[in-house]
Amino acid sequence: MRKAKGKIQNESEAKRLRRRLSIRKKVSGTSECPRINLFRSNKHLKIQLIDDIASKTLFTVQTYGKEAVGENNREGAKLIGAKVAELLKSNNLSRAVFDRAGYKYTGVVASLATAIRENGIQV
Repeated sequence: MRKAKGKIQNESEAKRLRRRLSIRKKVSGTSECPRINLFRSNKHLKIQLIDDIASKTLFTVQTYGKEAVGENNREGAKLIGAKVAELLKSNNLSRAVFDRAGYKYTGVVASLATAIRENGIQV
């Protein structure tokens, strides 16, 4: 998982990778408290709930594909957050840890985390 910082040409991507590694040192998911991992591109969002101990993805919510939910904007992030909270509740889970993957906690990332909290999940 660890890439040498010298191999990444884009400075902002190198900073994001450094933040990502710093976060992943501290955050780990279990079956009772899964890790909510976020991937953000210019067009789409993808959220995975991961059990790191079993190395297993519990479920995925995304803005593309057959089960697409919302768009890559703040309103879409709120819809995705509600869907994630609904899936967590259906699996009898009330807690999760949030892995923002090095993205700054503003805009879509903050809206997603807030929406999950507002729907009754302790993040």
